Amino acid sequence: MHEPIIDALRRGAAPEALAAAREAVAAQPQDATSHRLLAAALRLGGDREAALSAIDQAIALAPEDSDLHLERAGLLLHERQLDEAQAALARATGLDPNQFPAYIIQGHLALSRGDLDEAARLSRTASRIAPDHPHVAALEGGVAMRRGDVDRALSLISAAAERAPNDPQLRHALGFAYLAKGHFAFAEQAFRTQLEQDPSSRPLRLLVADLLRRQGRPGEAADELAPLLDGDNATAPMHRLVGELELEAGRNERALPRLRQAFAAQPLDRRNLLPLLEAWRRQGLLDEARTTLDATLEDHVENADLWRARLLFEEFASDGARAVVERWRTAMPDFVPALEAQGTLHDQAGETDAAMDVARRITELQPGHTQAELRLIDGLLTRDPDAAVDRVANLIAQAPDPNVKRTLRQLLGRCLDVAGQPDAAAATWAELHAEVSEQRLPLPEISKATPRLPDLAPLPDPAAAVLLLWGAPGSLVERLAITFEQAGAPLRADRFGGQPPNDPLQRYTTVQSLLDGSLDPAYMVELWRAALPSRGIRDGNVFDWLLWWDNALLLGLRPHLPEAVAMIALRDPRDMLLDWLAFGSPVPFALTSPEAGARWLAQTLSQVAELHEQDLFPHRLIKLDDIADDATGLAQAIADALQIRVAVAPPESLGPARFKSGHWRQFRDALGEEFDLLTPIAQRLGYPAE
Repeated sequence: MHEPIIDALRRGAAPEALAAAREAVAAQPQDATSHRLLAAALRLGGDREAALSAIDQAIALAPEDSDLHLERAGLLLHERQLDEAQAALARATGLDPNQFPAYIIQGHLALSRGDLDEAARLSRTASRIAPDHPHVAALEGGVAMRRGDVDRALSLISAAAERAPNDPQLRHALGFAYLAKGHFAFAEQAFRTQLEQDPSSRPLRLLVADLLRRQGRPGEAADELAPLLDGDNATAPMHRLVGELELEAGRNERALPRLRQAFAAQPLDRRNLLPLLEAWRRQGLLDEARTTLDATLEDHVENADLWRARLLFEEFASDGARAVVERWRTAMPDFVPALEAQGTLHDQAGETDAAMDVARRITELQPGHTQAELRLIDGLLTRDPDAAVDRVANLIAQAPDPNVKRTLRQLLGRCLDVAGQPDAAAATWAELHAEVSEQRLPLPEISKATPRLPDLAPLPDPAAAVLLLWGAPGSLVERLAITFEQAGAPLRADRFGGQPPNDPLQRYTTVQSLLDGSLDPAYMVELWRAALPSRGIRDGNVFDWLLWWDNALLLGLRPHLPEAVAMIALRDPRDMLLDWLAFGSPVPFALTSPEAGARWLAQTLSQVAELHEQDLFPHRLIKLDDIADDATGLAQAIADALQIRVAVAPPESLGPARFKSGHWRQFRDALGEEFDLLTPIAQRLGYPAE
């Protein structure tokens, strides 16, 4: 609907744009974008007052849209002050009095539609006519702001505002420049000065309120907007905005009437529904919520958001929830979300056959539906694993997306495992790893022998709490990290993210540099400490989850970080290899072949054994073989190791269950040579040979 208007605006065809925009507003009177485009068309046609009215209507419908406020600021540049200034310049220079404002207006039009090159061109043209005119600086500043050069924008507009301190349009532009820079208090001051001069301006009041909210003062923001709710002109979005601010300020009773009014006016707008749900929840108004939603559903029986909201006010899987889902199914019998809710109730009640029937119906309505397919496959794995293999194979054949195929092939390996085909399962997983090995990180090289180590320094007083957490692929060290995180420990997992710390413990070259003397061990620890503030650590207390471990690090840790404790996750190395093969690892290391993975695991775990046998550094080995899927057991293991109290993580936070301890034995024939490589280190770490 909007494309013809935008096309006409770009071509400068004002009558055509205006006609199309009026049609759009008539068809969608509650659509802020239609009113915004009508304002642009009116502005192009020279009707500034009507344009201003249209943009104000758009702001009333979308008060949170900062771009609308910015466009209003540009529109205001065509005030009488600009005409008078231009006329004075024309008298002084003999220029065409219609030329200068036309360039400025066209420049702001270009800004409003995002054509920054055209806006910059018009700004340069206007500057040749009146290089020192403050509105040229305002336009240049607007271009700079849209291009992300906020410092230049602020400099240009500030200088212009000093030359014309009473110009309201420049103060408007200055306020937006402060806003883009994040100087909310200065922006509030600029806009409040204007509001004092024009107290009836709704957009200015909205800007001031938004800036109060950004400064953490939602209650004051709500008070600022209260006058806009008087009379018949208050829109549903305005009531909603004030209600949301009251909620944010904790003034729940004051929020509720506003949110009720917004919802009553526009019950199908999810933005009106969600804050009202929160207000009901906070005040425990369950009966009001049920009554209101039931009444609304009578008129809008096929609105999924209302049904989902209605379910929130029944206890999970209760008789009340079942009754709501039955009503939903009656109203929308083949609506997939309603079927999903029905399937969840069946699962919770242990009604396996009924849950399978629902999942089957979902896949008929929506082939390839992920959760339903997984539900069917889970059921088949219990009853008929060979059928599960066939179903996954069919899904792989039908999947058009290569990434989806990869996920399904991994699942196929799991199905083959359950179906008693370990050779095929291992081969499937190995193929998947080999295909992406060039896109993965190379395995870190491991030092051949631990060098002569310096003495362990005495503990400093006071000593910070420093934990170095690590586990090889397949160890399920991530379960320890999740437990720490849920318990509120100062865990840092940023080494695994998009902005890792730039310190030696992140670099592959560190081990060799320590061994050949090119990296001073003290400097290594100093660089690690120096990076802590940028990682949000101010007091030195940090649980640092490492990408890799090598005993060569002890050259620096023993003399310069004696307060640290290394916590290393362990499982039977053969189970670790199998888990790595089937599920991958937190660090996306390349697993070019099961044999290469086994050799590397044997080497790196030999260093762990040496660390433990010779007690080379304060450390804790946490064996996860029997507790990896047990949230309570994980918390207790950490508590016992560190002599601290540890909260139990929600079981669902651990993710899906993995292979049971000892599952490697099912793959004894498929991966026999690889397990032979790992058996000596497994025995050294306390695991049986068979």
